[in-house]
Amino acid sequence: MKSLFTLFLLPILFIFYSSNLFAQNSQVTDRIVAIVNDRIVLKSDVDSEVNNFLRQAEVEGANVQFSEDLWFSALQSMVDNYVMLEMAEIDSITVSDDVVNRAMDQRINQLIQQAGSERALEQALGQSLIQIRADFREQFREQLIAQQVQETQLRRVSITRPEVIEWFNQIPEDQRPVIPEQVSLSQIVVIPQPLDDARQEALARAQALRDSVITYERSFEEMARLYSEDISAPRGGLLPMMPLDDLVSSYSAAAAALQPGSISEVVETQFGFHVIRLNRRQGDNIETNHILIKIDEEEVDDLGAMDKLNAIRDSVLVHGESFADMARRHSEDEETRAFGGRITNPQTGNRLMQISQLEPALYRIVLLMDEEGEISEPRSFNPPRRTVNRAFRIVRLDRHIPEHVANIEQDYDRLRELALNQKRQERFAKWIEEIRNEVHVEFLISMPDDIEQELPFEDPQLSL
Repeated sequence: MKSLFTLFLLPILFIFYSSNLFAQNSQVTDRIVAIVNDRIVLKSDVDSEVNNFLRQAEVEGANVQFSEDLWFSALQSMVDNYVMLEMAEIDSITVSDDVVNRAMDQRINQLIQQAGSERALEQALGQSLIQIRADFREQFREQLIAQQVQETQLRRVSITRPEVIEWFNQIPEDQRPVIPEQVSLSQIVVIPQPLDDARQEALARAQALRDSVITYERSFEEMARLYSEDISAPRGGLLPMMPLDDLVSSYSAAAAALQPGSISEVVETQFGFHVIRLNRRQGDNIETNHILIKIDEEEVDDLGAMDKLNAIRDSVLVHGESFADMARRHSEDEETRAFGGRITNPQTGNRLMQISQLEPALYRIVLLMDEEGEISEPRSFNPPRRTVNRAFRIVRLDRHIPEHVANIEQDYDRLRELALNQKRQERFAKWIEEIRNEVHVEFLISMPDDIEQELPFEDPQLSL
């Protein structure tokens, strides 16, 4: 099991849900339960943290029940999180805007995957993705700073091969766990292009709406409420004041070129076609209203995408082309293309993945593959990190390891990770105990003498 100090990172994982989905669970009365210098921790903060943790455990299929140990452990972790922020201020540790943006994008993409689509996520949270980024930017920054402090300490801990072997040998042979079936995979992704008729139809609708505002003096807000396909439509298309860098480049470039009160030509982004009105600008921050018309994603050239993938597959199987080279040249998946199409576990970065934990579409492909080096036929899937609903891919089975009892020879890398993780946890717990004495920490409720420091279920990415 992993130490509860990993709860330091939970606000990054659940930050959007804390302020929305669990607000109704907070009690009418609240109280301060801890103070770290001039920072406070409210009881409702801890309640939300525990709710978030239990919800994620449920999503992962773990049977976790609420307990006082869990609640007090969450409180201790939140206090330690603030302690690390205080140490970051002392050591002048900061996080750049680019790092914050990338972290937010990654988390938003995870939430989109869970919700099923961008629109489903926006409807669940009652906000556009742009507004979400603006509202939670500084909370993300704080969490990343705390994470950086933590990782700085963890990187100082290393482990030798003899230490790993000694750690493994302490596990009785009859208690050594079974390593589940694992695979490593590569993919080449092609996104079907919109049929020209669908694109032209969306463009024509956007131009007609612009004409209604410019030529016929219809209210911009009224047109947005009636016809915009963005989550901001009920607000008349309003996107509140936010940094230009938070907007996609073509949108921000078009908006920045406007004078306050003026309206852009039709602007194309990956979301569709926009008509933009600049309301006001303060430095590099702008407030705009926009009307969005999306291209019908069902009217795309599926056959063209499949034909391209079949040609790539033939080039590898028949003409001896390198799969990795073809992925770098032709794949439209930004995350895997630069690495020759290699798929990694998004949580750990490892190439080997448990077959039972693959996303369903990928799992179904792998079940039909028997030999290493085999390449699948083109199959459709829903890209979790894109603005399109459907893409196609071919997948190569790079490596297959059947289920087996853990052993040093075959599983050294995995065992080393586990042994190192345990050693780091122990060192980190000692370090955090020491630095608590360097800041003012005060608990305003009675704390148990011995807080349970183990989570009630194992992280599937770290367990054997």
